Amino acid sequence: MTSTSNPRDLRAELETLTTEAFRPELAEIDQLPTLDIARLMNGEDAAVPTAVARRLPEIAAAIDAVADRMARGGRLLYAGAGTAGRLGVLDASECPPTFNTDPAQVVGLIAGGPEAMVTSVEGAEDSRELARADLDALAVGAADTVVGISASGRTPYAIGAVEHARARGALTIGLACNPDSALAAAADHGIEIVVGPELLTGSTRLKAGTAQKLVLNMLSTITMIRLGKTYGNLMVDVRASNDKLRARSRRIVALATGADDADIERALTEAGGEVKTAILILLADVDGPTATRLLEESGGHLRAALASAT
Repeated sequence: MTSTSNPRDLRAELETLTTEAFRPELAEIDQLPTLDIARLMNGEDAAVPTAVARRLPEIAAAIDAVADRMARGGRLLYAGAGTAGRLGVLDASECPPTFNTDPAQVVGLIAGGPEAMVTSVEGAEDSRELARADLDALAVGAADTVVGISASGRTPYAIGAVEHARARGALTIGLACNPDSALAAAADHGIEIVVGPELLTGSTRLKAGTAQKLVLNMLSTITMIRLGKTYGNLMVDVRASNDKLRARSRRIVALATGADDADIERALTEAGGEVKTAILILLADVDGPTATRLLEESGGHLRAALASAT
């Protein structure tokens, strides 16, 4: 998995990237008081949402395309190396408890596998072949979406994943933090969030990482909204897997229905703990089996199920 790139050529390539640019005005940052460094860093971070805002049309178009595929049974797969890969794994791992998705429905792939979540796996990010193998292990096909994530926009693993997925008919998205990136060019939907040079030269876990996290939040969250995983701004598909989430489930039912505690407990028991079903039981005044049927017929969209019940 070692790279065959000429080190001199790679250095020249990195010097052209915005995310790798050196900022002479910060050359004495280590001499500053801690509070001043914190102020500088906070000011840098404040520019990230503005950079994301410039790309909202591209982000929205990508989300609509993802939601369309997932509504037909497709999966959402993230692929990246290092920080970018870890952010993809993080976003994917939070979907089951938040939206009650199957763990196989949103998947994060990181170059080098699970070990790379906590340690560097030498050469993994330089391997397009490894990306192809990781996607082939999941039998990626035309129903799926693959999101390549790379701050530089040149990481071979991310580009290889997008190219291979596109050849297999999958929808592809390239998320980068440099303009005119190879990753965005390789994808159906290119999203380039240009945040500029980092506070620490080349440390793309900083502004670039924050930008990637914001975009991934949008991709997964708004896709799930489009798929009916929410009712207004309530997480009605939340999986109550611990005491906190069980308490949250009761609170969500209360906010959606205004019912008292006794009725909420009754509805949740009848619904087998499913928040969305319990809300429908209470708002439509139907029994559990009827609520389940109405939700199945509406594709899991609570508003549609409520409309069909009246």
